[in-house]
Amino acid sequence: MKLSVVIVNYNVKYFLEQALHAVSKAAKRVSTEVFVVDNNSVDGSPEMVQMKFPEVVLIANKDNKGFSKANNQAIEHAKGDYILLLNPDTVVEEDTFEKCVRFMDEHPLAGGLGVNMIDGAGNFLPESKRGLPTPAVAFYKIFGLSALFPSSKLFGKYHLGYLDRNQVHEVDVLSGAFMMLSRKALDKIALLEGKNEVLDEAFFMYGEDIDLSYRIQKAGFKNYYFPETKIIHYKGESTRKSSVNYVFVFYKAMVIFAQKHFSQKNAKLFSFLIHIAIWMRAGLAILVRFIKRMLVPAMDAGLFYGGMFVLKSYWESHVKSFEGIHYYPTEYLRLIVPAYVLTWIGSIFLSGGFDRPWRPSRLIRGVLSATILILVIYALLPETMRFSRALILLGTVWAMLAAITWRSVLALVGFKSFLGADSSKKKIAIVGDELEGGRVQSLLSSSKIAADVLGLINPSSDRTQSKANFLGSIDQLDEIMEVFRPDELIFCSRNLPASQIIDLMASLKYPGVEFKIAPEESQFIIGSSSVNDPGDLYVIDINSVHLPLNKRNKRVLDVLLAIACIPAIPVLLFLVKSPIGLLKNGLAVLLGRKTWVAYPVKNDKLPIMKRGILRPSDGLSIRVDEQTEQRLNLQYARDYSVYNDLRIIFKALPRLGQAN
Repeated sequence: MKLSVVIVNYNVKYFLEQALHAVSKAAKRVSTEVFVVDNNSVDGSPEMVQMKFPEVVLIANKDNKGFSKANNQAIEHAKGDYILLLNPDTVVEEDTFEKCVRFMDEHPLAGGLGVNMIDGAGNFLPESKRGLPTPAVAFYKIFGLSALFPSSKLFGKYHLGYLDRNQVHEVDVLSGAFMMLSRKALDKIALLEGKNEVLDEAFFMYGEDIDLSYRIQKAGFKNYYFPETKIIHYKGESTRKSSVNYVFVFYKAMVIFAQKHFSQKNAKLFSFLIHIAIWMRAGLAILVRFIKRMLVPAMDAGLFYGGMFVLKSYWESHVKSFEGIHYYPTEYLRLIVPAYVLTWIGSIFLSGGFDRPWRPSRLIRGVLSATILILVIYALLPETMRFSRALILLGTVWAMLAAITWRSVLALVGFKSFLGADSSKKKIAIVGDELEGGRVQSLLSSSKIAADVLGLINPSSDRTQSKANFLGSIDQLDEIMEVFRPDELIFCSRNLPASQIIDLMASLKYPGVEFKIAPEESQFIIGSSSVNDPGDLYVIDINSVHLPLNKRNKRVLDVLLAIACIPAIPVLLFLVKSPIGLLKNGLAVLLGRKTWVAYPVKNDKLPIMKRGILRPSDGLSIRVDEQTEQRLNLQYARDYSVYNDLRIIFKALPRLGQAN
């Protein structure tokens, strides 16, 4: 056996399937065995591997053992002369394995090999080649000098930016996303260290690739950056680089590495720098996230309050006609108006008025709902606290006009995030033949994605056929991009080899264009527009239940019903079979551990949900077979509504206390 491929997976089924399709094609040129180690995924990953890739050796763990331990589980059984550690969110070219194995064969001292990696937008990933993170290198990285001077031999050592990315180089550190290892090097490491643990299991998720790269060099072997093949690495479906959790986990791994390999003095210095970095990066991540989330609500709140101030002044001067007398007390602007503003902002949030794409209807619904609530409370207040119903109504009109106007202005000057739902339809071109292209069009249609499909691009260079049925042929892609200006380009992997797709992604430089891949025989389209964009990695699937508005409404309903259970206990004693169980379930819902209604967690085709107390089928008065229940679950995910949850809960009220 020449090559053993090891993929560790955790809840990224869609990426894993795409990766395995690419691996299967690349494995045809080299004697290869493939292992998938699943760390207790709940998205149907193990079932998908068993059904679609029966030739793959599946190791299904009952808990999340981490990246290092999971890789070691497979390496223990691997028979290849070379072992490839491969991320599930990657796509390799058809000749990647062949080229890499040949290079390793030709370089006996090669202990590890990494390749040229691009992200889903076709951009080169600098972590394809890295230097050893010594205290000095870490300092330059932490304080931004490496970013300011990426090509400097002094400051750019972390990503070795001064090395030509198109040339083979010896490097210190390889990326764990694609790390080909020599069996001879691993055997030598085991002999020197007196243990068979290839990846140090002290590293749970990050840092193990740096550690292993360093141990390879200590054993007398070399690490190489090999750019003669490319792979796509989508990067971080489960952990965002901008998240606080990533900052703590990654830098903790760096401390473990320093304590293991550096002198005590250097390790202390490194640890000091790392802890400074942790607090700096964590604080920055929290601040940036807060600003992004609060900028639009703060702008609305300022406009709403300013408008109420002007309306109040005008009303006093021209309507109430109290010369020189302030009709409204100071408490009106200090307490009452802020209460109005907060109510409007809160209602807009619950109505989805701050979600993307922006929809005026959600904003208007939020303001009107809040106004109704304000007027109801106003009517219940004593006479001395009722200041002006007219100002409430005028403020409502102002709130709607102001919010809609400033968003529309920003949309007109080019801020895409403020485009309305109708305006934000993506113009999509599909590179594929009529059969596969038609399949992708039907996927887009069934997924309810707002898309304007411009047409198909012939994957062959047959221009005669292209004139009749296509926008053009693949060799006219530059002209097609220039004329039709699509927002998104979808490649059908059945019609194009991965190597061609990757080359096109790397070479096409049209700002704002996103690339997606439609794997063959799969009910999804997957891709990435930017490694730092929170919405970059997505699956086109039946996913209504996971839309931000629906997730928020579902959570609000869960909390309100859980709280309502407490005063309603005297009545529920006669309606619910297990009142104690109901209180336990209510507490679990409040803590976010459960939801009142959900389909089973392990479902191969549907989005992941929290554990549910009731199922969609509980809304029926009859028992249903498994096939019917699956259809009900599908319908629930696709057409989610709060009303549907309430209907199911009302129908199954006696079972709200059941254990599950």
